[in-house]
Amino acid sequence: MKYERLERAVVDQNLAAMSEWKLGADGISISKSFKFRNFVEAFSFMTEAALAAEKFDHHPEWFNVYSRVDVTLSTHDAGGLTEQDFRLAKAMDKAATRRAS
Repeated sequence: MKYERLERAVVDQNLAAMSEWKLGADGISISKSFKFRNFVEAFSFMTEAALAAEKFDHHPEWFNVYSRVDVTLSTHDAGGLTEQDFRLAKAMDKAATRRAS
């Protein structure tokens, strides 16, 4: 499926409605660092996020160390951010809320 790259104004509007997601220095990605109580909670979050990513056919770049998961989202085929990035970001926020530290 082909996704359309969002205009900067739309990206800014989406980011304003989300908590702690930041526009990358490259201007074509968003990122957030999630912190959990322990590794099990972090891994549980990653498992739920992975299932959402597979369902959306949109996969994150992420890095995990113990209780922290750093996530970067971008749609490489579109050369920037698309609705899919924000859809997955919202699903990740929802998964993280269930595991708040």
